Amino acid sequence: MGQALLRLAALEPAVVVVGAVSRKLDGRIVDGVPHFLASELAGVPAFDVAVDFSLPEGFDAVLGLCQARGAGLVSGTTGLSVAQQAALAAAATTIPVAWASNFSLGVAVLHDLVERAARALPGWDCDIVEAHHTRKLDAPSGTALTLGDAAGAGGATPRYASLRAGDIVGEHLVQFAGQGERLELVHRATNRDIFARGALHVARRLAGRAPGLYRIADVL
Repeated sequence: MGQALLRLAALEPAVVVVGAVSRKLDGRIVDGVPHFLASELAGVPAFDVAVDFSLPEGFDAVLGLCQARGAGLVSGTTGLSVAQQAALAAAATTIPVAWASNFSLGVAVLHDLVERAARALPGWDCDIVEAHHTRKLDAPSGTALTLGDAAGAGGATPRYASLRAGDIVGEHLVQFAGQGERLELVHRATNRDIFARGALHVARRLAGRAPGLYRIADVL
């Protein structure tokens, strides 16, 4: 995701990357962008918005830096603890924050469809099956849990199943099953660029906004 963000940001005239942060360095300056170790986070130059696709272990430091500098935060880091989720909500009272388990437009629409289907099909079984590459650590995926929240908002009780195989970018199936019929809502991501492109779009729209916890739909 970091590589995709850097590559696509370079194509956006309205975006200037002042620094990239990771656990390992391939060089101090790569394609004109200064690179920093995670332990050097405090030394990153001034910025308007941080875009975070890391791990829960790195999330607190990024959130703290944004609060200290009064900058916005766009985060797609999943697997956050209850305490981290609470910290994110608290930070939104002082800085603009956008968190999503998935930054694709298609998933944003799927979220709405799932809630509507659950509301229209009371009593039907609801199952969410997600598949990702073998390197993904959290299961169910953050997107699956978010879709489950949508189903729950519509009155369903979702069950989850997770697959980790090969280099699957991301697939999510939400199935509603009744007597003699099934309804399946599916989203398949074939390229990680959709998430990076969506996050950069949100970052551009979030810069300069009032403090608050924004959804993707709020800034599309």
